[in-house]
Amino acid sequence: MKITIIGAGAIGGVVGACLAKAGEDITFVDTAQNHVLKMKEYGLTIKGNENSFTIPVKAMTLEELLELGEPLETVFLCVKAQHTGGAVNSFKHLLTPDATVVSFQNGLCEQEIANLIGKDRTVGCFINLFADYLEPGLVQYGGVGSVYIGELDGTISARVQNLVACLSALGTAKATDNIWGYLWGKLAYGAILTATALTDETIADVLEPERNRKMLMDLAAEVLAVADYLQIRPMGFDDWEPSLVYPIETRDLEKINLQVDTLIQRLRTYTKTKTGIWRDLAVRKRKTEVPYHLTPVIEVGEAAGIKLPLTESVLLMIREVEEGKREMSLSNLEILHDLYQKNRVEQASS
Repeated sequence: MKITIIGAGAIGGVVGACLAKAGEDITFVDTAQNHVLKMKEYGLTIKGNENSFTIPVKAMTLEELLELGEPLETVFLCVKAQHTGGAVNSFKHLLTPDATVVSFQNGLCEQEIANLIGKDRTVGCFINLFADYLEPGLVQYGGVGSVYIGELDGTISARVQNLVACLSALGTAKATDNIWGYLWGKLAYGAILTATALTDETIADVLEPERNRKMLMDLAAEVLAVADYLQIRPMGFDDWEPSLVYPIETRDLEKINLQVDTLIQRLRTYTKTKTGIWRDLAVRKRKTEVPYHLTPVIEVGEAAGIKLPLTESVLLMIREVEEGKREMSLSNLEILHDLYQKNRVEQASS
């Protein structure tokens, strides 16, 4: 399988390097010229928790890809959510009629991709992988999680099976008939991770206090309530089980604490201790993809009459941090705690 990876950053870099190491025909495409030049000259280095490696790779800029003009058969799209439309529009004229574009992204990017090139050429992917782009030619691989591949209509096709076989180099790839369930399950978990990025603490340290857990579970439950409205069954993965969190009425705090304790143990084994969102805010000083994750959830919630005060507040504060109007601090969690308490009082009196 000849695979073109658009976006050779954290996810694209790790996935592509592992597949190239396994003998797959991989071409990396990235807009960062210094990153491409480094890969061309020295290869791509993956700095792992225990094992690190450098592998020679084929790499080119987007301009070089377009100038070359060769047909694209299989594309792994690994750009940030906000760059989805621009990326797809730039190369879609190169796609063959039976081409496949797989979204290795956070959020619900499959919807946008399908609108641009058709559902028949779009495949969904859930990937839970901890990685960071550190510098040109170097990606830190912080820990492997689950990978699920599925058709948008819920079928498990031959091409899905072929993709799963190819991705076996990652060690965890599986086919699924509920890709939207995994994407929404990750959206709920991602809302929690986004809240941790409002601080300068590690994910594990924010999750440790039981007080934080209760509030953060309500944040995730807001996202899960929207999924429930859409009749989507969110799926669990890697020590995260949405069914323990929503519906709130059936929540078992003891089971949730056991789940979070296990999750924290996993997180503390990773070299990547904070989110990519945190890195965008604190290190790269650039806008995040958070609005592209949470805005669609909020819009559906508003249309359905579902209140999402915690989700809306997280999005607002992230935007304020991006604009330099808010510091990253534990005090931001206190704002969420106040909202949590207010919601609980309102629920108890209704």
